[in-house]
Amino acid sequence: MNSAAAAAELRDWPLMKNNVTRPDLDAVIAFLQQDDPVLTQSKNVVAFEQEWSDWLGVKHSVFVNSGSSANQLTLAALRERFGPGEVIVPTLTWVSDIAAVLQNDLTPVFVDINPRTLGMDTRQVVSKITSRTRAVFLTHTLGYNGLDDYLLEELQARNIPLLEDVCESHGATFHGRRVGAFGFASNFSFYYAHHMSTIEGGMVCTNDPDFYEMLRMFRSHGMVRESRSAALKSRYHTEFPDLNPDFIFAFPAYNFRSTEINAVIGRAQLPRLDEQNRIRTRNLNCFLDHLDPQRYFTDFAREGSCNYAFTLVLRESDAALWQRVEQILRARNIEFRRGSAGGGNQLRQPYLRRLFPEEYKNYPKVDHVHFQGAYIGNYPDLETDRIQALCHLLNAV
Repeated sequence: MNSAAAAAELRDWPLMKNNVTRPDLDAVIAFLQQDDPVLTQSKNVVAFEQEWSDWLGVKHSVFVNSGSSANQLTLAALRERFGPGEVIVPTLTWVSDIAAVLQNDLTPVFVDINPRTLGMDTRQVVSKITSRTRAVFLTHTLGYNGLDDYLLEELQARNIPLLEDVCESHGATFHGRRVGAFGFASNFSFYYAHHMSTIEGGMVCTNDPDFYEMLRMFRSHGMVRESRSAALKSRYHTEFPDLNPDFIFAFPAYNFRSTEINAVIGRAQLPRLDEQNRIRTRNLNCFLDHLDPQRYFTDFAREGSCNYAFTLVLRESDAALWQRVEQILRARNIEFRRGSAGGGNQLRQPYLRRLFPEEYKNYPKVDHVHFQGAYIGNYPDLETDRIQALCHLLNAV
């Protein structure tokens, strides 16, 4: 069937499908069929953390119950470690990144996007660093690497911690190294719609041993017993001899623990992640190569990318064309998310408009994506003919 005929029949395209498979469920069933299985955080969580650290190339990982909890945990520990101040954040990201900054009494400082990566404009990032900057919280958006040498060199020279949100970019690389392994800490999400899923779940990763111990305590009510450092435990036991050593709470923290069941699913999924990512990258290249570059922006920075979504953005502003694009996608039941990651320009959202009423007007590049951009689902069992049919449909709008 040629692309025109396939486009005429193209319908029913979800954002994600088959991301928790029969073998994943069989692994859970086998786990539950053990005699008296431990369901709360235990050996499978520990094993998943180690396997994830090995895959990513970091020393420490802490499994939590969601990517949003990973954000909150990271910012809470960051503030405890470095104190109050400012965190430079993207305008195109998921709400929980900026919410975690606000909820930890830190001040967000915004930058516009780089259209080729949908990530932060790194020149703007560096220009906004001040003596009050406590971190740069960068999002690798929809599978594209958001790092460059200029940013990494400037942050190192200024001793500014880099936090990486990799919730949408498992497996993306920079200089051949997986993103999430560059920063002081990094966050991942295992929500159903992402590269791999534990249904709900997230991970915080770091190479810093002291930050790791803090993360472990913050994950579980601030309890000192969650630390793996014998010296740290001994210090608290000595300083607070009037307390039960099993119930010393160092921080007013959270319960962000996950379960053995979530970890079992993650351990089942991780071995096939790289192959599935290879297929997703092939799919993205097919999509961008067949789009009309006169109508749509196709010059994304694909090197090292690993996308669970097709990024669809008009090359130039054309509200009428975008309206037709949305109409044809809805008519064919092709699911999409306008504004791309997180609903577009976060500064236009009510929670930030209350705090920064006029700030949203200062970021034209993210506004273009907000009004005339979207993403469409990309998953491993998509057929090439179907991708080409979608491009034919979009090019004919």
